[in-house]
Order: sequence, then C-alpha cells, then structure tokens
Amino acid sequence: MVAKLSRRAVLGQAAAVVAAPTVLGSRAWAAAEFRFKLATTILADQPINEYARRAAAAVLAESNGRVAIQVFPGYQLGSSTSVMSAVREGSIEMATFSGAIYANVLPVSSLYNLAFIFKDYDAIWRTMDGKCGDLLRSRIEATGLHPLSKIWNLGFRQITTSTKPIKTVDDLKGVKIRVAQAPLILACFKQLGASPVALNFDELFTALQTKVADGQENDLFQILKGGLYEVQKYCALTSHIFDGYYFLVNGQIWKDLPDDMKTLVATKFDEAAVQQRQALIDALGPAQTELAAKGLIFNDVDREEFKAALRKLGYYAEWKKTFGPDVWNLLEESVGPLA
Repeated sequence: MVAKLSRRAVLGQAAAVVAAPTVLGSRAWAAAEFRFKLATTILADQPINEYARRAAAAVLAESNGRVAIQVFPGYQLGSSTSVMSAVREGSIEMATFSGAIYANVLPVSSLYNLAFIFKDYDAIWRTMDGKCGDLLRSRIEATGLHPLSKIWNLGFRQITTSTKPIKTVDDLKGVKIRVAQAPLILACFKQLGASPVALNFDELFTALQTKVADGQENDLFQILKGGLYEVQKYCALTSHIFDGYYFLVNGQIWKDLPDDMKTLVATKFDEAAVQQRQALIDALGPAQTELAAKGLIFNDVDREEFKAALRKLGYYAEWKKTFGPDVWNLLEESVGPLA
C-alpha cells in the first residue's frame, strides 16, 4: 500500500489513512496539561514511528497524564521543509529532522552526513553520543531548537539506478541522481561527477518514474517501503553516507516544560532511540532479501576507492574549512584522519 501511495506522490495525505496519529484517545489529549504534536517526516511504517509512539505512551503513563505527545508519521503535517519552519515558529512542538535537512539552517548539523567517514555503526554511536555529538547539539540549541541527546537511526544510504550499475567512481559520471536538499550530500555527488537533483522524498517516486532522475540514494528500508524498486533496477551497496534523525523541540516550549517533565520526556525518548537503532539494523537484512526477490540487482563496491577520490578532489579539506577545527578535531578523534 505504501508503494502505491508513493506512486501517486501523496504520501503525506495518505499516511493519515494508513496510520493513526497516535494511540492517544481524545479524552487523554484534552486532559493533558502539556500537549505536543510530534511530526516525523519519514514513511509511516519506519521503526522510528513505532518507537516514538512507545516513548509517547511511556511519557503519558509516567507523567500521570500531564504530558501527551501525539505522533504524526508519514508527512501528515507537511514536507520536511515546511515542518522545519513550523517547529521553529512553535506551531508544531516537536519533529524529527535529518541533519541533511536542518543543514539549510545550520550547516554543521549535517556533519555526520560526510561521505565514507564511518566504517560501521559503532563508529557512528561513538561519535554522535560523545563529545562531537554534544558540540553539534549545543550548536542546534543556539538556533532556538532543543535536541534530545540520542540520534535515531535511518541507516547507511545506498545508490540505486535504472540505467546501469554503479561499481566504480567513473560509473557515476553524468548520472542524474536524486539527493536530499542538503548542501553536503549535493557536494559529494557533484565532486564525484554525478548530476545531483535535490528533491524532497515525497517527490521521489514520480521523479524516478518520469526520468527526472536516473537514480537516488537512500537506506534499504526506505527503498523497499517507498516502492522504489519498481522504478529502479540496480543497487550499489556503497554505504556512502549514514543518516539519522535528531528529535527536536521548539526551544521556548521546551523551556516552559517543568524540569521533572523535561527529564521524563528526554529519558523515555532517548531510551526508545537506542532500541530503534537496533530495530532498524535488524530490519535491513530482510529488506535486502525482499528487494532482491523483487528483482533489484545488488553489487558491492570498493568504498576506499570512493573515499580516496573524494580526498583527492578536496572534499574533506573543503568541509573541514567550512565546519571549523573545533568540531572537525572531535570528529577525527572518533573516525581517524580525513582531510
């Protein structure tokens, strides 16, 4: 069903049908002292939504009904960019954002989207749960949004194409590839010789179907649940970029929440984040198996070849200059030398 919704490019409207906003009843919502709408700009059946609902239910129970959080998945409250504006102004209290999207407000928030910097998930959590992540969160706080401490898992991104398999850097030359509207990801594919097309996810299926783009890059779960295998033939297991979601709250609304309720919300959502991280990892193997059964043709690549090409082209040196030595040094403490 989700794939059909993608084909019609109406994921946002249809998500209201395929998934209820939350487990909350209207009575619990009306009785709550503090009411938050949580917009998750991700497909309705992605594990982020399940674990966000679990966290919201725990907050409602343990606050004795004082804090009610309704989860609105699947673009119900708007596109990533429109939801970002709404959270910043306070008409939506909470939302999930990739650093790739928030980079249009704060470029350094997408630091973890640097291509080929993480060899595995342990390196990601070491970086994002440590001093480097703390610095990124403090920078976000300064923009007026409060980030909870644990980043949620969207997985490693892979490249799919309809025209030819991507096996080497040269294979990317001239390929029209859809990317998120994020400067750092755009720069990666431009420097590798591709022709990136920046679009929101809810526009992606139609763009691939109508050949506005030959390919795209997303994690395997998104590729499966978005039905992208129907308009793509090949998948290169590049794991080129990790993507994750910050959970962000409007800064003033967060300040107005009593301290004990802040602690409760932060604790329950951070606990859920750790559980969601593993749940997505567990789902990726079966997703690849299912995609292969549906006809998507997989191939491996030499990730070091792509990383070396980016280093030679000055990709890492350029972003080191952009982000500054303080955050860059903390990043390299976790992942090793880059530039």
